[in-house]
Amino acid sequence: MADVRCVRCQEEREGLTMPPFRSELGARIEREICQVCWSEWLRHQTQLINHYRLDVREASTREFLLKNLRAYLFGETPPDT
Repeated sequence: MADVRCVRCQEEREGLTMPPFRSELGARIEREICQVCWSEWLRHQTQLINHYRLDVREASTREFLLKNLRAYLFGETPPDT
């Protein structure tokens, strides 16, 4: 496992062992996000799902979570909630 300079926390930390998704976004996460921040995102994602009572089988939910992921990890413009 290689260390990455995480764009979220700005620390040099252990990176992910593989991309979390088979897409360009997954590859970007593997290149730019550390394991610590990824774990924090997974906890945050669970909170979003529970708070909004989301059904992850719905396309609109997956889109909502991806927008929040980009905002949380990369500081992109936060989505409307």
